Amino acid sequence: MNVKQFVKQHRDDWKSLEELLGTLRKRKNVTGPTIDQFNRLYQKAAQNLSYSQTYFPGEEVTDYLNGLVSKSHNLLYKDQITSGKQVRHFFSTTFIGLLLEQWKFVILALILFTVGALGAFLSVMNDPLHIYSILPPELSQGVDPSNLGKSDGQVDSSIMSASIMTNNIQVAFLAFAGGVTFGLLTVYMLVYNGVIIGALAALFWHQGMSYEFWAYIVPHGIIELTAIFIAGGAGLLMGYKLFVPGRFTRSFQLKEQAKRSVQLLLGTIPLFVIAGIIEGFITPAAISLPSKYIVALLTVIGLILYMVFGKLRLNKGVLQ
Repeated sequence: MNVKQFVKQHRDDWKSLEELLGTLRKRKNVTGPTIDQFNRLYQKAAQNLSYSQTYFPGEEVTDYLNGLVSKSHNLLYKDQITSGKQVRHFFSTTFIGLLLEQWKFVILALILFTVGALGAFLSVMNDPLHIYSILPPELSQGVDPSNLGKSDGQVDSSIMSASIMTNNIQVAFLAFAGGVTFGLLTVYMLVYNGVIIGALAALFWHQGMSYEFWAYIVPHGIIELTAIFIAGGAGLLMGYKLFVPGRFTRSFQLKEQAKRSVQLLLGTIPLFVIAGIIEGFITPAAISLPSKYIVALLTVIGLILYMVFGKLRLNKGVLQ
């Protein structure tokens, strides 16, 4: 693609973005769809700028796009001055925006996990001995449903919490980094983690202890799995763009999507910290099973509120 073809292909979008800049500055006719369109065109212009800087560094179009993206960025983030504000803005607004843009890949990660969990559950449900062929020996041989809850209140919660957070972040990083394998490693990580949960759930189901099992899983699991699905979605996004690069080269897509995927991965860190604290201090605590389910419900409400207020902040950031 030469520079004339590049300009011809994208100039209508650039013109639309310029018009939206004027509209948003005047705060006239600003609606939800208008804001969504501005975000979409801004992200696309930023990608066009990166491409132009790579392949047309000395052309006038590169300077034009640099100015257009800068003006759009300043309008979107004009109140973010200090590094502290930038960090708060990233987790409260930017991360939510990226997540809303890539939600399809997060849902795909959820589906892959569910497929693995459901397959393993049905297998072990039909024959409990299948658990020894599905799970690693150290895990399948070390699980005893009758011991569930016997060590409540007797573990070193601080050490457990740190260990759990480290392990979960490693899993998320592998799911994310698997994107460079065209998403194959990411798919494996998501399915495999689903298999573990599904097989264990079936084992406890056979013992009539499903209620007890999930009471020890869902308090931390809802936040933990949400973070893993986001990290997995970031890896799947990268893998998809490498597999189907479109009109851009794979090296360009890798560079562009890696930036976005890294931001998605960074956004999951607070979620893993919260999940680790819950799993280390609340899950093994000597509290009733209904109390553990109440904690799980509170995490669901917290996640929903986080998304809702993040979306509101995203819209407000453009209106201001």
